[in-house]
Amino acid sequence: MTNTPNPDGPVLVVDLGAQYAQLIARRVREARVFSEVVPHTWSVERMLEKKPAAIILSGGPSSVYEEGAPSVDPAIFDAGIPVLGICYGFQAMAQALGGTVARTGTREYGGTDVAIDRTGTLLAGSPPTQTTWMSHGDAVHAAPAGFEVLATSPGSPVAAFEDRNRALFGVQWHPEVKHSPLGQKALENFLYEGVGLAGDWTPGSVIADQVAAIRAQVGDARVICALSGGVDSAVAAALVQRAVGDQLTCVHVDHGLMRAGEVEQIERDFVDSTGVRLIVRDEKERFLTALAGVTDPETKRKIIGREFIRVFEDAARQVVEEAGESGTEVKFLVQGTLYPDVVESGGGEGAANIKSHHNVGGLPEDLQFELVEPLRDLFKDEVRAVGRELGVPEEIVARQPFPGPGLGIRIVGEVTAERLDLLRAADAIARAELTAAGLDGEIWQCPVVLLADVRSVGVQGDGRTYGHPIVLRPVSSEDAMTADWSRVPYEVLAKISTRITNEVPEVNRVVLDVTSKPPGTIEWE
Repeated sequence: MTNTPNPDGPVLVVDLGAQYAQLIARRVREARVFSEVVPHTWSVERMLEKKPAAIILSGGPSSVYEEGAPSVDPAIFDAGIPVLGICYGFQAMAQALGGTVARTGTREYGGTDVAIDRTGTLLAGSPPTQTTWMSHGDAVHAAPAGFEVLATSPGSPVAAFEDRNRALFGVQWHPEVKHSPLGQKALENFLYEGVGLAGDWTPGSVIADQVAAIRAQVGDARVICALSGGVDSAVAAALVQRAVGDQLTCVHVDHGLMRAGEVEQIERDFVDSTGVRLIVRDEKERFLTALAGVTDPETKRKIIGREFIRVFEDAARQVVEEAGESGTEVKFLVQGTLYPDVVESGGGEGAANIKSHHNVGGLPEDLQFELVEPLRDLFKDEVRAVGRELGVPEEIVARQPFPGPGLGIRIVGEVTAERLDLLRAADAIARAELTAAGLDGEIWQCPVVLLADVRSVGVQGDGRTYGHPIVLRPVSSEDAMTADWSRVPYEVLAKISTRITNEVPEVNRVVLDVTSKPPGTIEWE
């Protein structure tokens, strides 16, 4: 099963149960090489169908010698494709090729110094001692035949090795985390020297590839784009417009779940700068009626996804009628679906369904359009880079993310017009104060959540109140796959709280969500 590495193919990150599999893929992309995550349940044959440039085996929580632990087919190492094993993947490689893996009795967690005996290809440029981030209780005690041991640590007799002739490499530590200061250098050594990749995957190359792909998919058919006004849909629209020009009509659905001023911003910032044709559909009553009495978040998402599609079907008919021509059927729907959307919606074999994104898991089965999703393989920061390359206005490219289901999933409980007005008012205050404090560039996003079915006792105007709590959820992230809560200055939080409780009569309490992701998702629903 010998193959030749395809320099234009992806680097496949095989997820062996790691909490950092997505992070490995991100670090590879930061080296300007395209990567994607695949489950360990894929056969070697299926992986090779992707014509990969290289394969990276992720870490994982298991022990390689335990029954039922994720296994690695030894055939992967004879396929002629360069392989890098990380942590568990390193141990799985060692065991599969005849090395020895055992429990040492000395666990290594967190910062660990490793001694570099030989730099080889993988650790070229490393000092004699390197600080790394470890997380293991087992260790490789003997490297397989043909491998050169590069590094050791107190708890790892073999902490790194390589077989340069077969392009097989491995490290016990986690080079993908920032706590391994030279980790990115090791990854780049693997990609550039071990694999021979050029590192030429850039926003410009993404645009060129996607424009060609869109033209091939769409041909001379008409296309509509679901334009929410957020970063993702705006960049997707700009990309499709570059590919097919006036075959594209954008449709903004005013579902009543938007924040204050959203529709006006779409018309002012995006349409003015691109000249794209825009249809705005006022569908507030439709969505409120469909959501009446619904409190389950997954049901909300699926209802919103379904109603979006029904509106787009109506809009497609409107486009054809206004064109007044024959043969102008709208066959394609553009969506700003991103890679994290696909992952969280259970996209791909072996992926857990964390929550259905309205444009992935929330789509109806009787969808009449073929989807065009040019951003489906990208993370948010990569989308922003593509947007800037396309000339999308900075006011849109730099916007904080806002979910397609809008405020419908920021109301914990039934969605009503009154609750939406309340949340809109609180959200506008929080956004205004964060902007005034100059924090827009530091915070990834700040969902403002209404706990509609929760009330608490308060005192306002010397009288007892029984009002709703508002939750502030400021988070910092690079790609939405992981996040930490943002340390907003106390004086800013105090001002937001004071203004909301003074200016929004139904609210008498403001609380701060200090949960990272994982375990909590960024949105509450």
